[in-house]
Amino acid sequence: MNQFKKKLQIRWADLDPNGHVRHSVYYDWGAYCRIAFLTANDLSPSQMMELQVGPVIFREECVFKKEVRQEEELLIDLELVQARRNFSRWTVRHSICKEGGVLAAVITLDGAWIDTVKRKLTTPPVQVFDAYGVMPKSAAFEWLD
Repeated sequence: MNQFKKKLQIRWADLDPNGHVRHSVYYDWGAYCRIAFLTANDLSPSQMMELQVGPVIFREECVFKKEVRQEEELLIDLELVQARRNFSRWTVRHSICKEGGVLAAVITLDGAWIDTVKRKLTTPPVQVFDAYGVMPKSAAFEWLD
């Protein structure tokens, strides 16, 4: 898969007193994009519950490049930056762009998979492997050994 992009909707509740998007909304947009990607690739939240696995985040960082206001149109994408070959650990990056491709923010996160019954990190099942295997990869993608 070359790209995965989603259009974002800015709601009144997403704004701060200065009239631009609150910082925490960016993280919600990242989660929305990741779950939309997984769902589009046959790994929905309900299927993860059945498989008794879920993603966990160790680190999440957003770098804000340009102010975003309510009337603007935005797209968010995702790309795999690095991963173990079994996708048990990974780094994903989102770019949020304004109209015309202007970069507004970059979210980078490191994560893994947890067994939701044992509450321990785990090697994910084949369904996770299949979904992450088709995730767009960054130009500088690297396997973690």
